Amino acid sequence: MSSGNHDSQVVMENGGNNNVVKGLLSKEMRHGRTAHNMSSSSLRKKSDLTLLSKVRSGSIRKVLTNVQEVILGTRLSILFPAIPLAIVARCYGFGRSWVFALSLLGLTLLAERVSFLTEQIAYYTGPTVGGLLNATCGNATELIIAIFALSHNKIALVKYSLLGSIMSNLLLVLGTSLFCGGIANLRQEQKYDRRQADMNLLMLFVALLCHLLPLLFQYVGDSEGDSADSSLQLSRVASIVMVIAYSAYLVFQLWTHRQLFEAQDKDDEDADNDSEEPVIGFWSGFAWLVGMTLTIALLSEYVVQTIEDASDTWGLSVSFLSIILLPIVGNATEHAAAIIFGFKNKLDISLGVSLGSSTQISMFVVPLCVIVAWIMGIKMDLNFNLLETSSLALAIIITAFTLQDGTSHYMKGLVLIICYIIIGACFFVQRTPSKQTNVANITLRSATETEFRAA
Repeated sequence: MSSGNHDSQVVMENGGNNNVVKGLLSKEMRHGRTAHNMSSSSLRKKSDLTLLSKVRSGSIRKVLTNVQEVILGTRLSILFPAIPLAIVARCYGFGRSWVFALSLLGLTLLAERVSFLTEQIAYYTGPTVGGLLNATCGNATELIIAIFALSHNKIALVKYSLLGSIMSNLLLVLGTSLFCGGIANLRQEQKYDRRQADMNLLMLFVALLCHLLPLLFQYVGDSEGDSADSSLQLSRVASIVMVIAYSAYLVFQLWTHRQLFEAQDKDDEDADNDSEEPVIGFWSGFAWLVGMTLTIALLSEYVVQTIEDASDTWGLSVSFLSIILLPIVGNATEHAAAIIFGFKNKLDISLGVSLGSSTQISMFVVPLCVIVAWIMGIKMDLNFNLLETSSLALAIIITAFTLQDGTSHYMKGLVLIICYIIIGACFFVQRTPSKQTNVANITLRSATETEFRAA
């Protein structure tokens, strides 16, 4: 780091508000922003540091400033009590369904705060490293939950939750943002840059191909054992290829064709100045990021351990909780941000949030889980079974048709929401016994059959 950058960092660590520092950083970071940290900025709440400025001790003032910016600097700060409550409920043996619910609320807030902290760190690392950091940490919550579920050999839970995240982003998040944006801008023609959307959809179709082929092995194999073995081998090879393809996509996004993904920033030149400068220092942000990640790991462990108890208590299947409820709560921050940008007629950002997250999960998080399971000696493949894979295929195809002409109105958003409701109803009426959530390949059974077996 150059001496100039070092001086800027020192000024910002001490809570300064130096216009020179802002001039040095704002232009560079404007071109390094991604949809994920934009979604965090949309939920930022300006902190009042008047009282803290009266604290004489510089070190104490800096600590209190960091606490206020990280804990109270978001509109979701009301959810912070859910984190200690979940820990207390788990330690003192309260209802496990309460532990599950409180952990989900805590994860909603932590996912947004991780995005905020990576944005703060990116101010000091530069646009390229910052963009890479945001791209890899954008779905850290889903990845951590998946790893803990793998450690408990709950492969179906991993598949369900990741599949649900993809469909939630494609249909619910994108659909709601298009619908609200269309209603709020009835007299304006809403347009967006198709090039970014087309690239994300191409990646999603590649991911769909990698899910379809292992599924087809169970119909063309000579025996069930041979089909499972072939599906597993193909899935591992395809996962390696998918991770490589996603790495190439990051190079495309952050280096060679960055301009395709920066078109959304042109309307933000006159944005609030507070969003153009860091509010905490580099090492403070790094320390908070480590702490938040550890807390996410703890709450993810709680979610994995208690989801079956919540399923029994609430009378909802594990598949419905994993595919519908978990993603809705986990994507609440991105959902809110996409709606906000839809209202502002900034659909490029809304598409970047929803499609970018779907691409990251399908092309990076899912294959990474297969590779991690391989290392752990667990047989996880890319076969999500017929119902789940068909739902994913329809979600991608419907989204592609919706975005084909570069314009939008509220009816397109409404159609996507309706499709999501229908898919959600499908998984609501299906029942998956809790004991099957730790099996590699499962087949959903009807509620009638499940009740008959239970009897």
